[in-house]
Amino acid sequence: MHAGVVVFPGINRERDIAIALEGSLGRRPRMIWHRETDLAGVDLVVIPGGFSYGDYLRCGAMAAQSPVMRAVADHAARGGYVLGVCNGFQILTEAGMLPGALLRNAGLRFLSMECRLRVERADTVFSGAYARGQVFRAPMAHGDGNYFADQATLDRLEGEGLVAFRYVDERGAVTAAANLNGSARNIAGVLSPNLRVLGLMPHPENLVDPLMGGVDGKPLFDSLTAIGVA
Repeated sequence: MHAGVVVFPGINRERDIAIALEGSLGRRPRMIWHRETDLAGVDLVVIPGGFSYGDYLRCGAMAAQSPVMRAVADHAARGGYVLGVCNGFQILTEAGMLPGALLRNAGLRFLSMECRLRVERADTVFSGAYARGQVFRAPMAHGDGNYFADQATLDRLEGEGLVAFRYVDERGAVTAAANLNGSARNIAGVLSPNLRVLGLMPHPENLVDPLMGGVDGKPLFDSLTAIGVA
């Protein structure tokens, strides 16, 4: 399986995600500059977090206009896999590849802390190394992570099983206190209808080695080894 990581101007988390991918997949991902449009040979495109364009006004919307995003949309339309983390999740919603939007955090404060996520389904290529209902830790670092969608869209996501991860407390309970950024229905990550595009707000790539303080995020990257396996 070949992975590629898109690099936007001003971004700063692309190396983190590359390290996590290499640790699980056993090969370095291709780094893809945002002006490139040729994704030949890439099975999985990763849109990393890390404040593209300096995280100024609607940086996700700006990044969504980059030439590479047209290629990423074509890649997804062909059935390719796409993962967006944090700012990458924002970009996927701004590009229309995932529903909803990411608003300013409830309380209007930047959040840099640890949260807990519950795995809502473990039958996808992004979550197969977790168990359904498993709770794991993940760092968060964002000012615009408040997931929003209208009620009809939220009902559809729930009804079609497209909520991938949810903010919960240590016991796995969905509570308001665990929902640090105020996301609708505690949603931390959503999937496309064909389960090949995932966007999530926290950073599993920053917990993939004991030296980072734990390996809670590593199963997500281990799960990706299933891509390309018949």
